[in-house]
Amino acid sequence: MTTRKRKKSLSPQSESASDQTDGEPLKRLIQCQSATKTVDHHLSPHFSLRESIRLCYSFFSQPCADLAKAFLGKVLVRKLIDGTELRGRVVETEAYLGGEDKASHSAGGKRTERNTAMFMKPGTIYVYPIYGIYRCMNVSSQGEGAAVLLRSLEPLSGQDVMRGLRAAKRKVGAKILKEKELCNGPSKLCQALDIQRCFDRRDLATDTEVWLERDPERETVSAGEVVSAPRIGVESHGEWATKPLRFYLRGHPCVSVLNRDAERQMQSSIDLHNIEMERTV
Repeated sequence: MTTRKRKKSLSPQSESASDQTDGEPLKRLIQCQSATKTVDHHLSPHFSLRESIRLCYSFFSQPCADLAKAFLGKVLVRKLIDGTELRGRVVETEAYLGGEDKASHSAGGKRTERNTAMFMKPGTIYVYPIYGIYRCMNVSSQGEGAAVLLRSLEPLSGQDVMRGLRAAKRKVGAKILKEKELCNGPSKLCQALDIQRCFDRRDLATDTEVWLERDPERETVSAGEVVSAPRIGVESHGEWATKPLRFYLRGHPCVSVLNRDAERQMQSSIDLHNIEMERTV
């Protein structure tokens, strides 16, 4: 949520002069989806074939940092106009805590036409453009102006369609993307799942085109799997730049940026805990 130069790492909630318009008419959505009618039935080996369960309002109605961690391991589903369903497991998120958070679009309690979704009920989708051509998807939580940014997904189904949607935004002749590269960034996942600007202010708990599911085979993610690290691209916001409000699944290849220092600290804490447990036996 900061102003960044393009050559530096993108801050997904950063702002620029061109952010005020999406520049992409709804017509493109229909054209894009019509051109990608082939359903890719390849599934990630980590994906359960059992029917998943859609998450409702009660899941989203929790404090921002808690929701950001709860998103990990859940499955984001995007249903295209031809009925194709694209699925990706959430492996990385960031929490933006609202008014107190200097890196948030809602810092200081600021409300605008653009960030209205951040002040709506938990589970409301907040989609905003960066540089006028990319988009980022957030979901509101408990807390005035608080929301969770979805940073990375593990593609589970519909990979060929995702690859086609990503290719539409890339230069002609660019190398074919590896599966782990399809959704390993906030703008990349929006491209791969065709998350449109018009999804802004929709309810993720009830929408018919995009929703969140849990896999019965993977009910929870253990605390030992979750790395907590500073967020990406908020370096100019003082103490808020170092707060560990980015969460990702340790060792997952689809995470956008690894933080080795945070991982080492996490391992040290685990080792220390194990030693203390052995002493009490």
